[in-house]
Amino acid sequence: MPGPLIVIDGPAGAGKSTVARTVAEAIGAALLDTGAIYRGLAYLARERGVDWDDEPGLAAIAATLRIEFQPAAEPGAPQRVLISSDEPGAETLDVTSSIRTPDISDGASRVSRHQAVRAALLDIQRAIAATSVESGHGCVAEGRDMGTVVFPDARHKFFLTASAAARAGRRHKELVARGQAPSRTQVEVEMARRDQRDSSRATAPLQQAKDAALIDSSELDVAAVVSRILAAVDPA
Repeated sequence: MPGPLIVIDGPAGAGKSTVARTVAEAIGAALLDTGAIYRGLAYLARERGVDWDDEPGLAAIAATLRIEFQPAAEPGAPQRVLISSDEPGAETLDVTSSIRTPDISDGASRVSRHQAVRAALLDIQRAIAATSVESGHGCVAEGRDMGTVVFPDARHKFFLTASAAARAGRRHKELVARGQAPSRTQVEVEMARRDQRDSSRATAPLQQAKDAALIDSSELDVAAVVSRILAAVDPA
């Protein structure tokens, strides 16, 4: 029997990654972190000297990109992200930590606005989810266009958001915990810039699917958000 497909969209800092990971762990499903895919592409492009505004160059890399998610070393930790290419002699890189910098976050937003890039990565996302759903384990996919573009027919759709102040505070705390030291103001400015870019791009802009349940996490902790999602997926 196929497992459930749960999709969670929303802006940066809303808590999607933590919530999606927790939901996946709770039901034993695979986690599809689509943000990591775009981050991986941005990282690989930088390593190869391809500008994040070079759509043809990025699309060429995306067409050969291979990405693998492996279980985290311990519960609650991010899953491992391995990227490689199907080009001869390409090595596999563990980019779990290196793709979580503010610079690569900005790069992910910039590369994701290109239509050719999104088209090239669409099959990768759908294939990962299909394998997990068909296995019976299910899949929790989080991103910005999961419910509108990648999985428009998904039964369980959620749009997770929060106030700008709450999102900036969470992201600042997260970066500090990783040993980075941006100012709170810098985080707020970068987040506002990314919100504008993600929401106004011509291809697959960030928006709530019409049939997605809206959850405002401004005053909710992770446990409360996860509880709401699990209750909606399995109302019994």
